Amino acid sequence: MSLFDTLGRNLLFTFDPETAHGLSIRALKCGVPLPGRVVSSPRLRVSLCGLEFPNPLGMAAGYDKNAEVPDALLRLGFGFAEVGTVTPLPQPGNPKPRIFRLTEDEAVINRLGFNNEGHERCEQRLAARAGRGGIVGVNIGANKDSADRISDYELGVKRFARYASYLTVNISSPNTPGLRNMQARESLAELLSRVVAARDTEAQRLGRKVPLFLKIAPDLHEADLEDIAAEVTEKAIEGVIVSNTTIARPVLASTANKGESGGLSGKPLFERSTIVLAKMRRLLGPDFAIIGVGGVHSAETALEKIRAGADLVQLYTSMIYAGPALPARVVAGMARFAESQNIASLREIRDSRLVQWADRSIG
Repeated sequence: MSLFDTLGRNLLFTFDPETAHGLSIRALKCGVPLPGRVVSSPRLRVSLCGLEFPNPLGMAAGYDKNAEVPDALLRLGFGFAEVGTVTPLPQPGNPKPRIFRLTEDEAVINRLGFNNEGHERCEQRLAARAGRGGIVGVNIGANKDSADRISDYELGVKRFARYASYLTVNISSPNTPGLRNMQARESLAELLSRVVAARDTEAQRLGRKVPLFLKIAPDLHEADLEDIAAEVTEKAIEGVIVSNTTIARPVLASTANKGESGGLSGKPLFERSTIVLAKMRRLLGPDFAIIGVGGVHSAETALEKIRAGADLVQLYTSMIYAGPALPARVVAGMARFAESQNIASLREIRDSRLVQWADRSIG
């Protein structure tokens, strides 16, 4: 970490995590200058689902919940940014405190509960940036008290298809009661049928079919993964994102906060999420799009996700600990690797460690 990053982290860590998050959003809005430069390399370009990604590193959903700073995130060096999760109606989320740092593990536990300003405010911001370019995905969810959660996802598709580079259907947050039950095969079949129909209707109107991704949990059994793979294949959605936070608790070095309920993210999630990623790649085959997320904190961990089967990778929690220059460092590291190996594309290393990861037990 640079002195700039260290000072910035020390300042933000004097505040509680949620206040610090708000301050970081405000800083990006103000255009705070960052040291260093963003590397651009043709070796890092990825063509996927009809989209051209300048590099495979994205900002995961959960940071920019209300689409306030997607363009600022792209300027940090990310090849794409995913905003949300956004629900039809504004909702405050769960009671505070609801974000907890596990500093020794460079991890976080959160139980936010889809706190966001709702579709209308998010749409206003995305409409205002129309024409700026850059790949911006929209992660859609359901309100906690919704009488028909699938309808909430349909509304998200209809509202954001015109603005989103891709849409992510998030049914894997552990912080909305009952949401993860929608990963069960019968529920998932109905959900995907209806969101695909809504997407295809919008495609006829817009003349463009927005890719659909499904974000899944890392806390699934092999049979669950098989059911999900069968349904996403049958319904012909474009990809999956592996994975959301985990409710499991691996061995942690931190003593403070490790007993808090909620989803665990950061370095301790890397192993579990990468195993699930590889198992999904094996089930889905070589042509299905997969985004790997969970524990990415360096160029090497990003590359390992690709070796395990990911086309693209995302991070979030690691930037809390490493600072806003992290994405540019990761991208630069991946570019150096590609050049040192004299490979034209990182696609050449994808799946090179698929077997080693997929053969491991999820735990």
